[in-house]
Amino acid sequence: MTDQHVAVAIVGGGPSGLTAATALAGEVDGEVLVIEREAETGGIPRHSDHPGYGMRDLKRFISGPAYARRLTAMADDAGATLETEAMVTGWAGERRLQITSPRGVRTVTADAVVLATGARERPRPARLVPGDRPDGVYTTGQLQNLVHIHHTDVGRRALIVGAELVSWSAVLTLREAGCATAGMVSAYPHSEAYAAFRVPGRLLMRGPVFTRSRIVRIDGKDRVRAAIVENIDTGERTTVACDTVVFTGDWIPDHELARTGGLEMDPATRGPVVDTGLRTSSPGVFAVGNLLHPVDTADGAALDGRHVAAAVNSWLERRDEPPKAVRIRTDGPFRWVAPQLVSPEGGVAARGDLLFWVDEYRRLPKLRAVQDGRTLAMKRTPWPAAPGRVYRAPWSLVSGADPAGGDVTISFA
Repeated sequence: MTDQHVAVAIVGGGPSGLTAATALAGEVDGEVLVIEREAETGGIPRHSDHPGYGMRDLKRFISGPAYARRLTAMADDAGATLETEAMVTGWAGERRLQITSPRGVRTVTADAVVLATGARERPRPARLVPGDRPDGVYTTGQLQNLVHIHHTDVGRRALIVGAELVSWSAVLTLREAGCATAGMVSAYPHSEAYAAFRVPGRLLMRGPVFTRSRIVRIDGKDRVRAAIVENIDTGERTTVACDTVVFTGDWIPDHELARTGGLEMDPATRGPVVDTGLRTSSPGVFAVGNLLHPVDTADGAALDGRHVAAAVNSWLERRDEPPKAVRIRTDGPFRWVAPQLVSPEGGVAARGDLLFWVDEYRRLPKLRAVQDGRTLAMKRTPWPAAPGRVYRAPWSLVSGADPAGGDVTISFA
């Protein structure tokens, strides 16, 4: 067991962690260490060999692997230390991390810790889908790893469970592998992805989108033979012949380290509770990206990494206490909101946005923020609120909250 001291330890080498490292490495007095469990940094985009990455943060339109390489190069050029094949296995005290790697076991003590552990899709067992247990059942992450990294044959005819943005990414991956998409299953009345992705993606499919439906059984002994899809409203069942089933979306944060660190957690997002500076309930510990709000796009998560730098620098310089804040809560059909804390002294949220997840479609939504029976603001957005993707609303909706008051509640007006 050896000990190491760094100025900032960043757990996770995906878009948010690498961008935070780039923003901090040239600014802080001391080492900025990125700890990544995979053999290479870059996160999920490393496995997504199709264009669409980097638009908001890099002002580029590039593939996932190119995006991962560019973010890695930027962090390296800024002076950050990128350690791969290293797993943070627990906490050894306040801002002290236990690290296990092929190089041995050690403790890293950091003046500040940024958690950028991201999110993962819930696999079949977590979704309680009954039936046989054959080969050919994957999540999108497993599929993309097999196709783009290992160049493995994954089948000839696939059913995709989910219709989020990542689901259409799975269509592209299957096409590259020579596997046709036999259909897509969504519990919602419409596919959740943006039309810009849904319309061209539909041209690549050889089967229908089963809306208001769910998968209720997978058949096959050695290999998937068929899947049974049931309409939620009518109970009508359809047998889809396929040799591959891909479970997409239905994200959950990789929050184990945050939970074992005793951070206050949000039961709705299942990630840490944070304020506008992305400070957690533990002094000097910050959280960014899809650990907080699964699941945003890669460039959206990267912008969290850029935003957190100001609060980390402030902590390193002054060890300041977080400003007094009040909790933001939501009424249905909102599932969650991030960040969850607002304070007049706390600054503006990343990108100037409140982020929401909704379970009902609203074409031109109008929102109301209320504190102690008083309406703080009402805002309408020209873009819709739709299930299956992050909905953004102006931070000014809650910026006038009284830090001495009660919770702020946001609902559709």
